[in-house]
Amino acid sequence: MKRLVILPTYNESKNIINILDTLLSLDIDLDILIVDDNSPDSTAHIAKIYNSNNVFIEERAEKNGLGSAYIHGFNWALKNKYDKIIQMDADLSHDPIEVPAMFSLLDEYDLVIGSRYHGGLRVINWPISRLYISYFANLYARIITGVPVKDLTAGFKAWNSETLRLIKFNESSSQGYCFQIETSFRAHQKACKLIEHPIVFTDRTIGESKMSKNVMIEAVLKVWLFGFWRLFKLKK
Repeated sequence: MKRLVILPTYNESKNIINILDTLLSLDIDLDILIVDDNSPDSTAHIAKIYNSNNVFIEERAEKNGLGSAYIHGFNWALKNKYDKIIQMDADLSHDPIEVPAMFSLLDEYDLVIGSRYHGGLRVINWPISRLYISYFANLYARIITGVPVKDLTAGFKAWNSETLRLIKFNESSSQGYCFQIETSFRAHQKACKLIEHPIVFTDRTIGESKMSKNVMIEAVLKVWLFGFWRLFKLKK
């Protein structure tokens, strides 16, 4: 059984050693793939000199967006015959302690979503305004897409390799939050078994957020395309 954690990075030099140390200290066999978008702060260089045979690095020429980075990582994972794949942020907002449990749930489910909103609110260090925006954005997306998931914008997910092949992720052009919505939507459309695994999300304390207005606008508008696919029962 081959397990992989994918970390997309852009200017994460202050976090990368910590997340690698924490993941590799877990009592589970796994490899780590860093997909770096030419970080000017030398994130990739720091990762390269990290002393572990379990860490792999894919460097891209420029910043092409989160969705594109995950597509690159998913293709690398499938090419290298990994069975179970986790995607997560590199800034420790997603607690690595949840990784073994999420891998384990893949024995029964096709997609495991690390959820901030399943069974209550579990978000630390967010202002109340951002929490409201996120919560109601997820409600909005859930109503339009029909996907019975409370945290559709979650970026902490575990996939079986067969599920990734099934959802045709390479056809996605979405970025940021919208990529997270679209991949879960595609899995739901294919009748995959989804489960939300409760996590505690802690907003980054080091480095800068990569969220932008364009990412939010894309999610607000493009979700209607998914609703159209759902309405006309288009199998994407």
